[in-house]
Amino acid sequence: MGRQKNIVLGVTGSIAAHKAVDVASQLTKREFKVEVVMTRDAQRFVTPLPFKTISRNPVVTDLYDEEDGWKPTHIRLADEADLLLIAPATANILAKMATGIADDALSCIALALNPDAKLIIAPAMNGKMWLHPATQQNVKILEERGAIFIGPEEGMLSCGYEGIGRLWETAGIVELASNELNGSAS
Repeated sequence: MGRQKNIVLGVTGSIAAHKAVDVASQLTKREFKVEVVMTRDAQRFVTPLPFKTISRNPVVTDLYDEEDGWKPTHIRLADEADLLLIAPATANILAKMATGIADDALSCIALALNPDAKLIIAPAMNGKMWLHPATQQNVKILEERGAIFIGPEEGMLSCGYEGIGRLWETAGIVELASNELNGSAS
């Protein structure tokens, strides 16, 4: 048996943030080490406590959350990650990552990510935001840099519209993450 794989789960400010708790739970049950990083906006939808309890790790909610030791937490997480999974990913985080903006813990981790780590992005947003040319250009840029996108799905959105923008099913996100880390991606 090899070393336990590290997943940094980035949670951004989408109504789908509550589904990330299930993603964290399923990944933890598969015996991955899960460390959760929440944006300030994500905390408007769900608190850090369920993530801390499920992952059995502290939750990073601020760029200046620091542990013991000398290395900044965001750099340690970026160095140790085998996978950065952002679920749900908003248009805002996609734009930050595409343009190299690093103004919170999650965007700093994404910019400093270990080059051997994988990046999976599960978008969730209003369909018009997803289909906007700026968002589509950001997706293209991130895909060219090696990011793997899963979703979004079509269906009823929390904003009242029907269409594309729903977070992919949590089981599918977990399966993709597991396959990517275990070298059996389909």
